[in-house]
Amino acid sequence: MTELDERSWAKAIGMYEMRATVAKVTGREHENWLLDVVTLMHGETRDVRGWRTVDKWEGELDRIDEPSYPFAIPPEALATPDAWKPYLHEIPRSQALRFLVALSTPWIDVTMEPDFEERRMALEADARVILSRFPEGSHFYANTGQDSATRDYYQRVSGWFPFSTRTYDFGLVLVSQAEVGMVWSFR
Repeated sequence: MTELDERSWAKAIGMYEMRATVAKVTGREHENWLLDVVTLMHGETRDVRGWRTVDKWEGELDRIDEPSYPFAIPPEALATPDAWKPYLHEIPRSQALRFLVALSTPWIDVTMEPDFEERRMALEADARVILSRFPEGSHFYANTGQDSATRDYYQRVSGWFPFSTRTYDFGLVLVSQAEVGMVWSFR
C-alpha cells in the first residue's frame, strides 16, 4: 500500500476533482463529531494538515449568501446536531472503501462506468490512501439509508437522505479520534 503523505493524499483526493464534490478533513474539535461536520459543511476550515482539499464551491458566489452552500443545514441540526444522526448510518471500513470509489464516478454508479474493471485497482488504491488517514478504530457514516452497512456500493445506489439543495447528494463522513473528514458528491 502507498504510504500516506501529502503527495499520496493529493493524488488520491484528486479522483474527486472532476465531480461536483466536497472532500476535506478538519481537526476533531468536539466530542460530538457532528459539530465538526457542520464546520466542514460551512467551509470554515482548511485541511488540518494543510493538505489538498476538493471543494467545487470554494470561492463561488453561491457561498456569499449561504456559507454552507450546497448543503442545507436545518436549524434544528445547528441547535442539536444529534438531529442528523438518524440520517447517517455507520458502515464498515470495507464498505467505506467501495463507497469512496463509487463517489468518484460520474453517476455515483460504477455500473455506468464503461472501463470500471480496468480502473478498479487504481481507484481502490486511492480509496485506501484516503482511508489510511483514519486508523483502525475510526468510524464511517453514509447517508444511504438503514441498509448502508450491507449495501453493495458497486451497484446502483437508489436511496439516500439528502443534506443539500441539490437533487442528488451522496456522502461519507470519516471520523477518527483526531480528525473528521467528508467526501460528498452531487449530481
